[in-house]
Order: sequence, then C-alpha cells, then structure tokens
Amino acid sequence: MSRLAQTAGLTDIQQEILATVRNFVDKEIIPVATELEHRDEYPTQIVEGLKELGLFGLMIPEEYGGLGESLLTYALCVEEIARGWMSVSGIINTHFIVAYMLKQHGTQEQKDTFLPRMALGEVRGAFSMSEPALGSDVAAITSKGVRDGDEYVLNGQKMWLTNGGTSTLVAVLCRSDEGHPEGTAPHKSMTTFLVEKEPGFGEVRPGLTIPGKIDKMGYKGVDTTELIMDGLRIPANRVLGGTTGRGFYQMMDGVEVGRVNVAARGCGVAHRAFELGVSYAQQRHTFGKQIAQHQAIQFKLAEMATKVEAAHAMMVNAARKKDSGERNDLEAGMAKYLASEYCKEVVEDAFRIHGGYGFSKEYEIERLYREAPMLLIGEGTAEIQKMIIGRRLLEEYRFQG
Repeated sequence: MSRLAQTAGLTDIQQEILATVRNFVDKEIIPVATELEHRDEYPTQIVEGLKELGLFGLMIPEEYGGLGESLLTYALCVEEIARGWMSVSGIINTHFIVAYMLKQHGTQEQKDTFLPRMALGEVRGAFSMSEPALGSDVAAITSKGVRDGDEYVLNGQKMWLTNGGTSTLVAVLCRSDEGHPEGTAPHKSMTTFLVEKEPGFGEVRPGLTIPGKIDKMGYKGVDTTELIMDGLRIPANRVLGGTTGRGFYQMMDGVEVGRVNVAARGCGVAHRAFELGVSYAQQRHTFGKQIAQHQAIQFKLAEMATKVEAAHAMMVNAARKKDSGERNDLEAGMAKYLASEYCKEVVEDAFRIHGGYGFSKEYEIERLYREAPMLLIGEGTAEIQKMIIGRRLLEEYRFQG
C-alpha cells in the first residue's frame, strides 16, 4: 500500500471497502481509462462493476437497501476512483448529491420511491443549477416553475449537467414565485423539482430535451449536457420536500457534499500524477544516472508529495466535519480550493518530469494534464471558494470593538 494519503482512525469495514475499491481501480479502471478517454466512450463496463460493488448505494441508509456509510468513506472511495479515472468519480458524484438531498430533505414518499432503486443503480441521479448566462451566480436563475392545478409547468435552459444523458432522475433548481411576493430575496423563491426522464438524448419526455454531449477538453467519457424545458409538466408531489421556496438551501447542502467530492477527486488525480512522476523519474536516465537522482527532480517530488498529503488531510477534515452534523462550508471550501489548486500544480510537475514524452498521448500524464483544469471550476471556482471562506472567517472572527 502507498505510504501517501493514509487516513487514521478508519474502522475495519472502511478499510475493507477501500481495499476492494483500490483493487477494482488497479485492475478494471487504470488499464483501460486512457483508451476509453481518448475515444470519449462512456465506461459502461466500469459502471456495471461499481454497481456490483454496491457503490451506488454507499451513503444511502440500510433501510433503503444501501450500505449506510459515511461521507468520509464515500470521499475516500472517490479519491481512489479518481486516481484511476476522474470521469468515473464524476458519474457517481452527481448521483450521490441527489441521493443525499433526497435523504436529507425529501418527503417520506420521495425517499421510499427513489432511494431503494438509487441504491441499486437502477435510478441514476443528476442535478442542475447552472444556466448558460449565470455561471456561479445562482441567484440569477431564470428557469421557472409555475403551479397549474396538481402540476408544475417548468420552462428554461440549464447547463453543465454531469450524467445529463444517462441519468433517469434530475434535481432541477428553478424560480417559483408561488407564495413568495414580489421583492422576496431570490434565494428564498427557489424550488428543487425532481424530474424523472428516460436515459438518452433528444426529447426524453414531453417538454424535456437533452441535446447531445458537450465536447470538452478533458473529463471525457462522462456525458455533460444541457437541459431544455419547454412546457415540462411534473406532478406537485415532485417538489423536493413538498414545499416550495427551499430549493436554494437544499442545493447548497448538496453542494457541500459535492465540494468534498471535488476535493477528493483532486486528491486522487494528484496522487496518480505523483505515482507517474516518481515512477518515470526512476526509469529515465540523463547524464549517466536516473533523473530521480538529480536534486532538481528530488525537490519536485518532495513538493508534489507534500501537496498530496496536505490536500488529503484537508479533504478528510471536511468530510468528518460534515459527518459530525456540523456546518462544514468553511472546511469544504478550503478543501476544494486547496485540493484543486494543488492537483493542477502536482500534475504540471509530473508533466514536466516526463519532458517531451508528457506531450504524447501514449503517456497517461497527458490525460491527467487535460483533466485537472475541470477541478478548478467544478462546484465553484477558486474565487467563489475564497468568498465563502472569507465570509465564514469574518463570522468566526468578528471584531468586538
């Protein structure tokens, strides 16, 4: 077992789960990831393997057929999966955000309907906040849900849905002015709607269209899409939690889980980059010796390993804080910010160690070099994380004059 990124205080069950996932990653993901990524091919066989391992139900309570594990266990599994191929970790992340939101905020009927099938991977989740014109400005959402008898009619365009094509349940954040008079703060007039659909592209149910996959620089394999609602009708009992106006808070709760996940992905990708760099440095020779024996390369390896360790420690702290039931937006923001920035730096250093070969698609580091930038913007940019961190610090360290 690697000496980097170890986690103290794990139970025997957690260690067994992680060993199983690590073995699966080494045998089933790493050998095929680069080939699938270059073809932008959805990893169907890998996903089926994750379903067999029970990972789609990892955090879903046992009463609904899941494993009932903690966010920490999930984050450590994500770290391992991202070490193999970051796109696969993205597939399960959006699924779990929706499952978590259902567990925390859903009505009993919604939990009974969806969670058992989500635990089996039969229902696959995606969530949608962003729109083409707003980015991180969630308060500027224009998609709208209007009550019409026992239904809501949804209209608008959403952007950047991970699992947009393969999912069968999408949590969509929209404006809903019902019961919220004009002048109400935007975040208090938002509602999360649970939209069921068929997998695939095109019109997946009346009023709902999923255009084809967005062609991306990296983060390939996973389907990233738009979502267009044009007179989409859904039953009123598909308002998450049964009450309008709570969608912003529900989504932000889910995003805290997502930020821990993105931090874990950053840790996993950085760890893999370090593995590739330290291995190549002992194979490549210049001036009569391994390049690993050159002081400049040793300095790089030292910095890379330190960053892997620091990011892992912050990610674990953020997950444990959430598991304790405490507010963790500060810790999650710090972990996401540090892990994504360090991931970019570690990957670039590994790329430099490879020299010209790092630019070749024959080497795995080329793929990581294209994947790392997504983590800088996913679940909020560095600037958004700094805003969250700064505001929380001012709450904690309020000047008493």
